[in-house]
Amino acid sequence: MYIAKKLRRQNLVAYVLYMYQVEDVIRTYDHDIERLAQEYLSRFDYDDQQLDAVIEWYDGLIRMMREEGCLNRGHVQVVRNTIFLLSDRHRELLADPHQPYYSAAYYKALPFIVELRGKGNGKPKNELETSLDSMYGYTLLKMQDKPVSAQTSAAIAAISHLLNMLAELYDKEQE
Repeated sequence: MYIAKKLRRQNLVAYVLYMYQVEDVIRTYDHDIERLAQEYLSRFDYDDQQLDAVIEWYDGLIRMMREEGCLNRGHVQVVRNTIFLLSDRHRELLADPHQPYYSAAYYKALPFIVELRGKGNGKPKNELETSLDSMYGYTLLKMQDKPVSAQTSAAIAAISHLLNMLAELYDKEQE
């Protein structure tokens, strides 16, 4: 909860990736708030008031996931809305002739995005969603200490650069 709030203010791309992780943590504990609180949240250095607030936040997410039909896969509407905001900004930046560096980063990442989209689960996703999913998948591979090919590393580097630029330019627009 505290990390999500901070990331939402500082870096919207990092926020989305963090929320992907939170949704996966909830799934790991079978959407059981008591189990999640005992086995996961109790590990963190929260005082009683903070722990209650975090448990309430996770419980709210579990309810959202249940109500929105994304207990086993997909993302809650709050996350999807954030992706839509970023997608809108992405399209604006591509159309802006004063953003040649963003366009260059996009065209460098585009072949990788298209290739990764082709490897998807068949559900059509926009470029930004494909990029975010790829970054999250890469993070999971690294966390599991699994090998990553040079081609995948190159793709992730290009996509990461694009997403970092998007986050920075989104933040500048919000100021």
